[in-house]
Amino acid sequence: MDAPEEPLPPVIYTMENKPIVTCAGDQNLFTSIYPTLSQQLPREPMEWRRSYGRAPKMIHLESNFVQFKEELLPKEGNKALLTFPFLHIYWTECCDTEVYKATVKDDLTKWQNVLKAHSSVDWLIVVVENDAKKKNKTNILPRTSIVDKIRNDFCNKQSDRCVVLSDPLKDSSRTQESWNAFLTKLRTSLLMSFTKNLGRFEDDMRTLREKRTEPGWSFCDYFMVQEELAFVFEMLQQFEDALVQYDELDALFSQYVVNFGAGDGANWLTFFCQPVKSWDGLVLRKPIDMEKRELIQKQEATVLDLRSYLFSRQCTLLLFLQRPWEVAQRALELLHSCVQELKLLEVSVPPGALDCWVFLSCLEVLQRIEGCCDRAQIDSNIAHTVGLWSYATEKLKSLGYLCGLVSEKGPNSEDLNRIVDLLAGLGAERPETANTAQSPYKKLKEALSSVEAFEKHYLDLSHAAIEMHTSIGRTRSARLVGKDLAEFYMRKKSPQKAEIYLQGALKNYLAEGWALPITHTRKQLAECQKHLGQTENYLQTSSLLASDHHVTEEERKHFCQEILSFASRQTDSPGHKIVLPLHCFAQLRDLHFTPSNAVVHVGGVLSVDITMCSQMPVPVHVEQIAINVHFSIEKNNYRKTAEWLTKHKTSNGIINFPTETSPCPASQNNLPALELYEMFERSPSDNSLNTTGIICKNAHMLLRRQESCASLETPSGVALEGGAHVLKCNDVTLEPGANRLMFRTQAKEPGTYTLRQLCVSVGPVRFVLPHLYPLVQYDVYSQEPQLRVEPLADSLLAGIPQKVKFTVTTGHYTVKNGDSLQLSNAEAMLILCHAENRAVIYSNTREKASDVLLRVQSSDKVTSISLPAAPAYHMIEFELEVLSLPSAPVTGGESSMLGMTEPHRKHKDTQKAGHCMATTDHKVSIDCPWSIYSTVIALTFSLPFRTTHSLLSAGTRKYIQVCVQNLSELDFQLSDGNLVDPGSADLQLVPLNAKSPQHTHSKQSVFFVWELKWAREPPPSLHCQFSVGFAPASEGQLSIPLKPYTYEFQVENFFTLYNVRAEILPPSGTEHCRTGSLCSLEVSITRLSGLLEVDKDEALSESDEYFSTKLMYEVVDNSSNWAVCGKSSGVISMPVVAQATHRVHMEVMPLFAGYLPLPDVRLFKYLPHHSAHSSQLDADSWIENDSLSVDKHVDDQLDSSSIKSRGSVHSASSSEHKGLPMPRLQALPPGQVFNSSMGVQVLVIPSKDDHVLEVSVT
Repeated sequence: MDAPEEPLPPVIYTMENKPIVTCAGDQNLFTSIYPTLSQQLPREPMEWRRSYGRAPKMIHLESNFVQFKEELLPKEGNKALLTFPFLHIYWTECCDTEVYKATVKDDLTKWQNVLKAHSSVDWLIVVVENDAKKKNKTNILPRTSIVDKIRNDFCNKQSDRCVVLSDPLKDSSRTQESWNAFLTKLRTSLLMSFTKNLGRFEDDMRTLREKRTEPGWSFCDYFMVQEELAFVFEMLQQFEDALVQYDELDALFSQYVVNFGAGDGANWLTFFCQPVKSWDGLVLRKPIDMEKRELIQKQEATVLDLRSYLFSRQCTLLLFLQRPWEVAQRALELLHSCVQELKLLEVSVPPGALDCWVFLSCLEVLQRIEGCCDRAQIDSNIAHTVGLWSYATEKLKSLGYLCGLVSEKGPNSEDLNRIVDLLAGLGAERPETANTAQSPYKKLKEALSSVEAFEKHYLDLSHAAIEMHTSIGRTRSARLVGKDLAEFYMRKKSPQKAEIYLQGALKNYLAEGWALPITHTRKQLAECQKHLGQTENYLQTSSLLASDHHVTEEERKHFCQEILSFASRQTDSPGHKIVLPLHCFAQLRDLHFTPSNAVVHVGGVLSVDITMCSQMPVPVHVEQIAINVHFSIEKNNYRKTAEWLTKHKTSNGIINFPTETSPCPASQNNLPALELYEMFERSPSDNSLNTTGIICKNAHMLLRRQESCASLETPSGVALEGGAHVLKCNDVTLEPGANRLMFRTQAKEPGTYTLRQLCVSVGPVRFVLPHLYPLVQYDVYSQEPQLRVEPLADSLLAGIPQKVKFTVTTGHYTVKNGDSLQLSNAEAMLILCHAENRAVIYSNTREKASDVLLRVQSSDKVTSISLPAAPAYHMIEFELEVLSLPSAPVTGGESSMLGMTEPHRKHKDTQKAGHCMATTDHKVSIDCPWSIYSTVIALTFSLPFRTTHSLLSAGTRKYIQVCVQNLSELDFQLSDGNLVDPGSADLQLVPLNAKSPQHTHSKQSVFFVWELKWAREPPPSLHCQFSVGFAPASEGQLSIPLKPYTYEFQVENFFTLYNVRAEILPPSGTEHCRTGSLCSLEVSITRLSGLLEVDKDEALSESDEYFSTKLMYEVVDNSSNWAVCGKSSGVISMPVVAQATHRVHMEVMPLFAGYLPLPDVRLFKYLPHHSAHSSQLDADSWIENDSLSVDKHVDDQLDSSSIKSRGSVHSASSSEHKGLPMPRLQALPPGQVFNSSMGVQVLVIPSKDDHVLEVSVT
């Protein structure tokens, strides 16, 4: 066997480490194969399946092949994985049986015995086949015999542990197949060994972690064990798994620190609580910081050492994972958490040491990221790194303040000693950064070397941080850095440079409503403005601070005294005024008008009470409080009477002002409400609660930028308004809190006055509220005298006394003694005078002023009302009684069959006739003392009654019925009903009424009836006058007698000319009519008188013996009880002779059983077609016909077949039908025709074969 090779160098903990595979046997053989093996092994990936349900991964296996030595085998208790040989391979190319028995077998036996002694079960035997040796040795056994011997001697049941590799150095398909089989077996064996040993290591590590509650457990020992696992993952290039191991160590240590802060401390934490002696920052430029690792291993590391090492390893793995921006994020979290951990652990840290460590660490992280990213990537990911820039700036500022580098005189000896101590804690610069010109070490050392160098570095960092924040839209953060920069400039006595940054920060705080930062920044700004001599701005800021409750009481008084001191000093220019906004001095709470409707007449007094809350901490004497009033006259000012203004004003007269009148409305009060929700995070394995917290779901609404708001600290720019209309209040002392102020003014000009600006004068300082919101106005009116007359009730009733209210609005006119109202009397309306009439005088606020007796004098034509004396803008109210004479409208012509009459044209009816009272208007002319023109008023009276009349007939006897309906809401007593016809002496009206008074309730009717009797021929028409006395039933004795109610009407054509009689006879042989059987209908028309004046018309014709007239009859049954069979109408020539009779026979059929009324028989005058006096028939009163066809040969008989359809007669324009002239029909008045069969009923019995009996009951 060849001589052993030189031992390999010791293991260095870097990512270049690979799993160790030992090689025994023929080393020269392996050396010849190694180049090909090292190339082929990682080429194909293998699927790595892990335990505990972890997802499988594809990995490329690489190995570090070393010569086999017994020293490499792990001893008992050694659990290091990096030096652990995962696989042992024995190489041989023996093809001779003798050689195998002599040397190879013994060597294999020793090799296996060593492996068994160390419990190593992962091994392979590789037999290399070489064709060249086969040719040289022809007496050797076949190849399979050596492989079989090895398998029988060493492999037993694991024959796959012996692998054959054929001609590995040749390029043939047989060689390639052999290589593939060998590499597959090698990868599988190596992966199986790796999985088994790694799983065992993880179990041991988990067991060790579970013992962390036992005494004597060491975090440093456990740290080394879990880091070993991380090294293995890194060795397999599984950087994510390696990062998880460091994150778990980080979380475990953080939890122990938190528990320590809660009082539950572990003993091993005392090793990390040693005083900090080195603060050289993070080391990120080499993969492993061996110095700090050794300190951890020896349990000599401080918290900063442990954190620095942990983060350096995390940084290395994150950079391998190409996640540099997560490095920046984690670094910022680490630096902040380290500061808190040192406080929790109460670690002794020299002043400024932690600032140095944070500053160096920030720059180290930034430079490390810049080293692995190009400039374009860095510029596009500023959001990830700008936090480190800001933190570095903050820590450098702290160092400058601590070491006296910001003070005006520079550092003293104590500061210099502190600088030396801090630089000593940095140690020597690391070799990896020694050649870097801008290394963090050099920057910090240079910044602490002098005041100028510190200022240069601090300004560079501050401006860079501001620029980065601004470029990514983080205006708030930029303003915060600017505020720190402003503090630096104030320390350097450069207030002009500090002001712009303070204004920017304050603007941001105001926009977001941060109360305490606003107060702090304002105090800094006040100091800055005082140094710059900005008097107006300084006074404004002082007033804001004096009214700020977040400032101490002493400071508030100081700033208030600053304002008062300035106001008491004599200024160089006496006319100079300082104008400041009012909200920083006081606030308006409410305003109250007296009178409350803010309406006053010319010459009246208006009071304005204002509640002003002073925000100053001490009483302040105010020379004057003025309210500028804008006066305007509207074009339609004539409409603005006192009543109109009162309706359009608030009733209470109180106007409340908003509590916050700041010009910058964006504050926390206006932000949306927080939407907070609980958040729980549970373990996916056992559903146990891991973390809980609160999240805000509308943070984007609460933290959004609000840049449109102007800063309060800018000059107010309020212009003082001037004008003639000013409300003033002089020499007032405003106490802290609410103060009541009263302003009084006397109205002079009518118009609208708007309170626009309020100004509080404290010496030359003017605190101004430029606009009062909501709008505050009062109105001054100048009203013309007016007279208004209105009824006290909803409507005036005619015929009875009614009360009317007179209202005299004096306006600007003063009513003197002797002034009176002159009323012209109407013919049908009386003004009733009573001795007890009184007048009441009211002020314009409806306060009663006096009550005096009213004198009313009446003559035939004029009624004079003497007015009592009253001042301007008062009201005089009194009541009078008026009486309208009752008279119903005169009706023309004949009443309808229902007795309905239409009202006269001079009367108006607002609703349908029969449902409301008729009305009549009475116009009265009134002469007023303040006007040369007369005032005309109209009083509308409603007639309480509606009267109708009707003509009733009983053969030739005639009756007149008058119906009086009470439409009002009152009850009346009706008496002495009378009906006369003054134009007819021979006519006698016989009353058939009761003599006693009739009581009629509301909506009820009373009927009066008279019988007409005459001795000679009656007149064609009657002109009747109806009168009845009435009085309200509920009232007692009236002061004056009431005139009776009258109603006039005419009755025409009331004499009966024709008597119509109808009779239905059952079929012959039967006693009663039956349904469905034809019955005989006989109609007889009898003339009752001779020729009268009413008969003389176109229908009248003269013959040798007598006069005759043409009539048309029609038989209809509107109730559908009878079916008229055959001819139902016809035209007859009726002699105008008394008792002349015409009979008509026709057949009808009853449709229902029962007592049925007879069909209707109607008569019409049959006029020739040229008649101009015929009237059209009602649609319901005419037969089924709208035109008649006249046969000129047969005038006497007009068959009903010529009737075409139901309807009224056509007009003259359609009077021709098929070339023939169309006749006219004229209905006879109801008084001229008497139907003696009306009301007669006929018994109809049902047919015998009817199964369904229908009975008509009427």
